[in-house]
Amino acid sequence: MFSKVVPLMTAVLVACSQSAMGQQPPRLDIWAVDPLVKVFRDAAPVSGTEALAEVACGEHATFQIVVRSEQPVTGLRVSVTPLALDPPVGVYRQASKPRFVGYVPVDRPTPAASKDQLRKPPADYPDPLLEVDTVDLPAGRAQPIWITVPVPVQSAAGTYRGSLSVVGRVGNAAAQAQMPLVLKVHRTIIWKSRLWTTNWFGMQWRHMQISPKEGSPEYWDLLGRYARNMAEHRQNVALISPLALAEFKPGEGDKLQIDFSKFDRWVKIFKDEGVIGMIEGGHIGGRVGGWESQFVVQIRQIKDGKVVSRSVDPGSPEADAFYAQFLPALVNHLKEKGWSDIYVQHLADEPIKENIGTYRAIAALVRKYAPGMKIIEACHTKDLTGAIDIWVPQLNFLHDDYQHYQDRQKAGDQVWFYTCVFPQGEYANRFIELPLIKTRLLHWINYRYGITGYLHWGYNWWTEEDPFKKVTREHGGPPFLPAGDAWIVYPGKDGPLDSIRFEAMRDGIADYELLCRLGEKDPEAAKTLVAKHVFDFDKYETDVAAFRATRRELLEKLSK
Repeated sequence: MFSKVVPLMTAVLVACSQSAMGQQPPRLDIWAVDPLVKVFRDAAPVSGTEALAEVACGEHATFQIVVRSEQPVTGLRVSVTPLALDPPVGVYRQASKPRFVGYVPVDRPTPAASKDQLRKPPADYPDPLLEVDTVDLPAGRAQPIWITVPVPVQSAAGTYRGSLSVVGRVGNAAAQAQMPLVLKVHRTIIWKSRLWTTNWFGMQWRHMQISPKEGSPEYWDLLGRYARNMAEHRQNVALISPLALAEFKPGEGDKLQIDFSKFDRWVKIFKDEGVIGMIEGGHIGGRVGGWESQFVVQIRQIKDGKVVSRSVDPGSPEADAFYAQFLPALVNHLKEKGWSDIYVQHLADEPIKENIGTYRAIAALVRKYAPGMKIIEACHTKDLTGAIDIWVPQLNFLHDDYQHYQDRQKAGDQVWFYTCVFPQGEYANRFIELPLIKTRLLHWINYRYGITGYLHWGYNWWTEEDPFKKVTREHGGPPFLPAGDAWIVYPGKDGPLDSIRFEAMRDGIADYELLCRLGEKDPEAAKTLVAKHVFDFDKYETDVAAFRATRRELLEKLSK
């Protein structure tokens, strides 16, 4: 992505008084770094770099420019000119969004750290993209700047040029520097993504689990901002629970009146923002206690004239009585709204061999009262044939039982995979300690092994602790949740702030689409390209320059 054809760009603006007195002018060093490289604060200038991005129409281009000074800089500000087609044809221009990269303190390492862990914690790592106009830059500290350029599908192919400028103050003198930006748009188009992708989220705002009052204008505005952010990052599945959102009132006898209006409003927001896709119905059951305990299901009952919520055994008469009402009502409602074909249902998260029996009992309720409704689940066991239609094994379990999942695909089931606290070691994941390319390669794994979806639980599960200051999380099961596991966005003033990991994930989803397009045109060529970087489920080529060469070849093959 970056070739050594342009000398290191350093610019100096000298105050008149300094020039007249012959004083040393203030200096800013500026250089380009591939956005798949995490830039630490002690990074040194690199000469001979060029900021070049290559993309298809319909995806995002990303640049990373780094600024450093031997003297403290205050009020560092960045601006970017629109990238214009060269030579100019009409008025084709690409607007850009520059943001400063922030740092978070990773306080403890992943228990089974990878061999390519970038730095051993405790250490500050780059991750959030900040919503600030200026930053102060201590002497000798590198500051990366992230430039995102959405490239519309109707863009003309060709080379676009623009420039980035930074301005700040060193003492009483102004200092500035510039870097040319070059964007090559290839003659191929990405439309919607076919890779099913979901990140589970909660209606939290800022930190400390603060949420707007449910149903308030602020609540619906925030929900829309979350949906918009997910759509911008190519997420096309939304976890929405009709059971949790439905309103229940006493009806005649022991019957319930069920109102799905709130569920409908959630779905409409996610559809309007471009996420759905697929509606991922929230879980109706969960463990009664610890990890190896059995599953129970949530029900609603009328007691003393009021509707109450209970957890009961899925094989009980109470469970049967409730789901005999709820599931047919949901099925009919989905049909009325035209959503039956895009709705799938979770039962209870991560079944294991110890609770297969109660999981199957929940599945039996769905099969009985909602025949044809597809069941999706993140699972730790393969012994659930007949109870799951969309299998979502953890990546290491997919690795261990790959033949089983291939057989399920041949039988007509779908197979996705997920990552969370695990797998660790050499597996690709979203942990902050890992090279950023490993987050992007998650979706090359999807293509390499014919896996059509990806799930992660941690979109924004912040705790009462400030997520900019505490990035690992305590947990009742594993010792703790590694940095980057529980969230991939940060709380902003009015909504989510992106991370460089979320940007890499978005681009990996776009890569998957490009590989699928090539696979339709030339299957062997697509297999050859993906095999250059995914050798096995836990073995990869992560050299960034090699990756850029492969991706350029991918774009060129599609542009012919």
